Amino acid sequence: MFLMVSCHKSDRSDVQEPIQLTLEQANNLAELPLSCMNVEYPNKPGQTLGGKNDIGEPHHLHPAFYGCFDWHSAVHGHWSLVKLLKEFPLLEKADLIRSKLKENMTEKNIQAEVVYFQGEHENTFERTYGWAWLLKLSEELYTWNDPLAHELQKNLQPLTDLIVERYIDFLPRLKYPIRVGEHPNTAFGLSFAWDYAVTTQNQSLKLAIEARAKDFYLNDSNCPLDWEPGGYDFLSPCLEEIDLMRRILNKDDFDNWIEHFAPRLKSEKFQLAVGEVTDRTDGKLVHLDGLNFSRAWVLYGLARQYPEYGHLINIANEHVKYSLPNLVDDSYEGGHWLGSFAIYALDNIPKK
Repeated sequence: MFLMVSCHKSDRSDVQEPIQLTLEQANNLAELPLSCMNVEYPNKPGQTLGGKNDIGEPHHLHPAFYGCFDWHSAVHGHWSLVKLLKEFPLLEKADLIRSKLKENMTEKNIQAEVVYFQGEHENTFERTYGWAWLLKLSEELYTWNDPLAHELQKNLQPLTDLIVERYIDFLPRLKYPIRVGEHPNTAFGLSFAWDYAVTTQNQSLKLAIEARAKDFYLNDSNCPLDWEPGGYDFLSPCLEEIDLMRRILNKDDFDNWIEHFAPRLKSEKFQLAVGEVTDRTDGKLVHLDGLNFSRAWVLYGLARQYPEYGHLINIANEHVKYSLPNLVDDSYEGGHWLGSFAIYALDNIPKK
């Protein structure tokens, strides 16, 4: 239903063309956030209660981003719809998507989100995974030349500015990077924030990220890729670090760095087995579908930036082909968030 893999070969006979996202597939992927962005329950609020007065229903606490089970999934669900509209203006439900985005991301609703973040006990709320996706959403709106995007970006800007301030405040205080395969992963959070900083020319954020990325990762070597994946991983600690450092470093420095960090990736014989999911109704075990997509976006991105890694496209394709066909009829445990990961993976395919 989803997959269309070109049978044409590139100038390297052993490397397949990457999977391409079609309009039909985009329509299917749009259904995932549409089906949950205003579904309030079940809900995992991630809230720290300072007292009974802090208790509230999700749509009161987060009037912009309350659906899709948790705040960050709601945010990147909105990103998914923006991204798909930009790339496929003829989406079947384009008008509905526009109305939903406009309804949720009002100036009033975003201000309520800011108030929540400024609460006494919420300084660490969604640090840094949700922060990263909020900046990715803001970046997507910034680069979309559409009246609706201009309106939504303006509405979102106070929350965007707050998240930027949080990054700049937090990074100097983070003594050690967080090297896990789930939400707190530092390299992932910095990669998306870096993209926002570069796109919007926010030099303060860019310099803060560059300094800490080098402090954290520049001297790393021999990342134990054979230890991955962990049973609940949806990010690869090793690959997310590569995804960040290819952004931060120039080519010569990156070549030297990856030679010490992950030299096996240069070999055309390099293999990486997909993460196998045994139960897609289990909210943690289905994380491995997310891992397959996030691995793919790292490998696609590396091959796109540096063609000498083109042999990794096959591995990325294998990861996508394993998990993508399961999305449409997936249980809510995966359906509320995995579409965003699939879209981002496919958006990073090397262009001809």
